[in-house]
Amino acid sequence: MCGRFSQTRSGKEVADVFQLSEVPELTPQHNIAPSQTISVVTRSRQTGDRIHHSKKWGLIPSWSKEPNIGYKLFNARAETVAEKPSFRSAFQRRRCLIVTDGFYEWHKQAGDRSKQPYLFELTSRSLFAFAGLWERWKHPKTGEITYSCTILTTQANTTVAPIHHRMPVILPTDTYDEWLDPSHYNPGNLEALLQPFTVGEMSATPVSKELKKLHSA
Repeated sequence: MCGRFSQTRSGKEVADVFQLSEVPELTPQHNIAPSQTISVVTRSRQTGDRIHHSKKWGLIPSWSKEPNIGYKLFNARAETVAEKPSFRSAFQRRRCLIVTDGFYEWHKQAGDRSKQPYLFELTSRSLFAFAGLWERWKHPKTGEITYSCTILTTQANTTVAPIHHRMPVILPTDTYDEWLDPSHYNPGNLEALLQPFTVGEMSATPVSKELKKLHSA
């Protein structure tokens, strides 16, 4: 799973890495939790340009009668995303990149009541992207629109596996265009992108156990 991650870089750096035509205004987020607003990149159907959005983390399917389902749908398993009713439509038409510079997992150590958090980053310390899906949900009573998203997960690679058996899908940069293309839907090709990330390009670092007290708005 992926229950906490960070995005601490400037809007200028995000625009450069993700080839955005406009620089987003961003506030550093060191410990992002489900239900918070996060940075998402999509591709315009009209122009083909990449666009930055802010969306709520926790996907609310368009058919849902209430928004609280989003608290349960902050992750989607890559192995079943093409068939699950909650994610099937978004997988076909509304794929996105979720901007990040690291994610956290917690490890239960023998003889210790508390869990040790680990920060997983790229060895290059560069920005990267999780594979994500997004949805547009309209409140049945007020008409208010909520844009939400979820992070796809897969089996852990050997860097993450000692800490947790699942990890977020990290997309290589050369797959961004294929993943984002709203006119492209080949389930086999897309599912082939949802693999554990290259082991030698990731690092794991133990961080303070006070991490959960550090929240971002």
